[in-house]
Amino acid sequence: MAKLLLVDDDIELCSLLGEFLSTEGFETTLVHDGQAALDSTQNGSFDLIVLDVMLPIYTGFEVLRKLRDYCQTPVLMLTAKGEDVDRIVGLEMGADDYLPKPCNPRELVARIRAILRRVDQTQVEAPSDLIEVDQLKLQISAHTASFKETLLTLTGAEFTVLELLMRSAGQVISKEALTEQALGRKLTPYDRSIDVHVSNLRKKLTAEGAPKELIINIRGAGYMLTTSSKPA
Repeated sequence: MAKLLLVDDDIELCSLLGEFLSTEGFETTLVHDGQAALDSTQNGSFDLIVLDVMLPIYTGFEVLRKLRDYCQTPVLMLTAKGEDVDRIVGLEMGADDYLPKPCNPRELVARIRAILRRVDQTQVEAPSDLIEVDQLKLQISAHTASFKETLLTLTGAEFTVLELLMRSAGQVISKEALTEQALGRKLTPYDRSIDVHVSNLRKKLTAEGAPKELIINIRGAGYMLTTSSKPA
């Protein structure tokens, strides 16, 4: 049974969502402010956190920023409907996915299960499942990534996007394929989630000395990891 932390200051909505998630087989802890969310993550372990943006004490963004200092638990942000800026900021700060409010509980469950499936797939690989492309290394079972032997701190979504790009190094992967395989859902109009995840990857790689053109955008086609060799 997956353990979820649901953080929302709307107590009635939080309770209703919690009850629905329980009927879907999740063990759910409910809290209603940013401080309680941080306390909960420090005192217990969760498989996934559903985090509202508008919270008292600390906003969802502040919680996410503090959380990423010590924890890489997948985070699904709940954003105000139509607030594209909130969605992009959340993804840039390390959220794995987002869902606009008010949300359909069934879609929330579908998004949660898609993220958990992605995490499970990285955990069941054989211990020797190592991918190497030039100076990039990915240890799937350990969920670690490195460039020039320097470990990269990646979110679950960023790790999966990098894995997909490395497995197809030198080939273009469409945004549609990346969205379906990395996020577990169809690409919809105006959805920039994959663009933000790739942008985050670029920033983290270039910070360790990787060339900016390591991951390139082929306009109208998708993204490609450039390489001088095929993945090992």
